[in-house]
Amino acid sequence: MIDKRIDLVSHLKGIKKETLKIVIGFDGFVDEIIHAVDKRMDSANYTRIETIEAFSDRIARASGLSTNIELVPQQVKIGGNGPIMCNALSKHDTKINYVGALGYPMIDNVFNDFDDNVEMYSIANPGHTDALEFHDGKLLLGKMSSLSNITYEKMIEFLGEDKIVELFSETNMVASVNWSMIPHNTDLWRRMISDILPLLPKRKNKPIFFVDIADPEKRENDEIVEALDLLKEFKSNFFVILGLNKKEAYDVAKVLELFDSPSLDNMQVSLEDLNIALYDYLNIDSVVIHPVDSSCTVVDGVFYTEKGPYISKPKLTTGAGDNFNAGFALGMLYNLSPDQALLTGMSTSGYYVRNAKSPNFKELVDFIDLWANDDL
Repeated sequence: MIDKRIDLVSHLKGIKKETLKIVIGFDGFVDEIIHAVDKRMDSANYTRIETIEAFSDRIARASGLSTNIELVPQQVKIGGNGPIMCNALSKHDTKINYVGALGYPMIDNVFNDFDDNVEMYSIANPGHTDALEFHDGKLLLGKMSSLSNITYEKMIEFLGEDKIVELFSETNMVASVNWSMIPHNTDLWRRMISDILPLLPKRKNKPIFFVDIADPEKRENDEIVEALDLLKEFKSNFFVILGLNKKEAYDVAKVLELFDSPSLDNMQVSLEDLNIALYDYLNIDSVVIHPVDSSCTVVDGVFYTEKGPYISKPKLTTGAGDNFNAGFALGMLYNLSPDQALLTGMSTSGYYVRNAKSPNFKELVDFIDLWANDDL
């Protein structure tokens, strides 16, 4: 494992980089990072409720009564799977066109934090997430009625078909993320398949189509199946990758009835068997799964897995999965081997949760070097 990371550092230092053209959409959120107060000592000092279980117990004790839980905002930041992934990829040699819910008629000020290499096309107002962070996870409380305005018709109205074809024809990757929170996303994909793909040039080296459906639990099973069945239709023009976290992978496998429900509910199916089964069913080019402490992928029928740089008390966890997606996609865009791409994905998220920001290329390489030498 250490040799593999050292080899990756050497490879990345010698890589010949070209400016990558990327299109990302279609969500957009303003994230408010929040801590819940356990005990307050004075106006400036308090202790946090440290775990989701402790928070749950506090709420449960109020059943039939009432309670007051103080919430302390820590940071207001760019939110949404797409903008966070965009922000991470913008730290590299990229030219990104972001299409999504960034504010209308004016783009929300929080998105001014995007780097200058991001061109913004806003078609709706962003949602708002109260992200309650704990040491063992996070609770994301979303207000997202504005995302109903993200439609294919709006995209055509604001950009025009010619512009969409131009962006998709010249890109190295299209990333369509947060399907579960965008009510009309399946129709948007369907219209892209019927109206846009036939107008795109066939390229020998296919660009990537990266999809993260996000937590699908709130959507009906038939909707999930319908959306996932569309992904293989993009293979005519793209190298199609589906990214899932561990929970999403087991949930999707249950919806698709790939294994018996008790085995999936108890996570008794191995990640390797799960990953291969999802890849075989979906008939796409790659499925990548990222638990907290590792990651795995199937690419062209071959399974790869790597351990990650786990940290027990991260500085920031909201957006860690999106940073993994960005790092993995970056590795694939740089034509790294799939196991190396897993390492760049986990290193990107590992840096992010320790520093509360995404790494640039030098910081990413330095992080992998430190990890390889057990100096994190």
